Amino acid sequence: MTLTQIGGRVLRSRAVAALTSPHGVDRYLEQINPMWAAHEVRARVVSVAREVDVAGHPPVATLTLQPTSTWRGHRAGQHVQLGVEIDGARRTTRVFSVSSPESRTGDRITITLRANPGGRVSRFLVERAEPGTVVHLTQAQGDFVLPDRVPEHVLMISGGSGITPVMSMLRTLQRRTHRGRITFLHYAQSPEHQIFATELDEVRRSGHGIDVHLLHPELGDPNLSPAFLERLVPGYRDVPTWACGPAPMIEAVRAAYDGSDALRLEYFKPPRTGSGAAGGELVFERSGRTATNTGASLLEQAEAAGLTPEFGCRMGICFSCTSRKTEGTVRNVLTGAESSLPDEDIQICVNAPVGDCAIEL
Repeated sequence: MTLTQIGGRVLRSRAVAALTSPHGVDRYLEQINPMWAAHEVRARVVSVAREVDVAGHPPVATLTLQPTSTWRGHRAGQHVQLGVEIDGARRTTRVFSVSSPESRTGDRITITLRANPGGRVSRFLVERAEPGTVVHLTQAQGDFVLPDRVPEHVLMISGGSGITPVMSMLRTLQRRTHRGRITFLHYAQSPEHQIFATELDEVRRSGHGIDVHLLHPELGDPNLSPAFLERLVPGYRDVPTWACGPAPMIEAVRAAYDGSDALRLEYFKPPRTGSGAAGGELVFERSGRTATNTGASLLEQAEAAGLTPEFGCRMGICFSCTSRKTEGTVRNVLTGAESSLPDEDIQICVNAPVGDCAIEL
């Protein structure tokens, strides 16, 4: 065992935890060196590279991160919760997919993100982060991943920024020298908005069993339909498929597969329209506030009522917004499933009330 390993075991021991209570050993290590950690995961920004920069549209950038040795690695398709402290304010956390190939302990990783106009964290990372900036990470999370034994033929479908987790999968399969066939289908607003354009063009030209199709509806390229998918991949409903993108695209994919078990989905954004039933009273029990139910998600209605509940991804991935529903019925805006169980924990970003509802906020 090396001295580094011995030191790590000592820092993670119960004795050290007791001595540093209530703040924990990582709070003290952070004061000495932000990249020293016994339990938490932090990362230093190594580089920031622009992927897309179209005038009048939010830019997209790839950040290369060097995590601390506490990083346990990720599987292709997983995401992390990334936290930053902006201008001395309380740390703000958002969810981003890892775009680099699968990693192991301590490996460098990349995240690729768009600086959304209303996204405080994404704008900071794209526009203001620079080499040396330190961010906070969780361990990798998510079940939208490649299996240990990859099928002979894999179909990947993505739209917009939803390309990031499937790009991690593609890069992983390339590194593994996957011997089967990969069909990669991506929709972007225009060629100028295409993320990873140069790399994907090189992959397309190199062949090696990878069919890359970059489509741009603004130029008249076909939208997703069963007929189009059948022409592209005959028998596509039986081909293991991973799809990630905005809600309209995912709904089109879901309809095209018609309940096939071959399809694995991840919404990059939840549906923007309310999926609950408007009417009835919404009670925020801790704050004592009430509101008329508009049918929007519980998170949106809480914010409209002046509350500031915790949230991370706003798309049902990270569970940061989980709160206790004490009574009433909610509908999941992603799946359409309803639940009327009392005293259940729900994700308020993707659940909308159906009629009267009470929530501990």
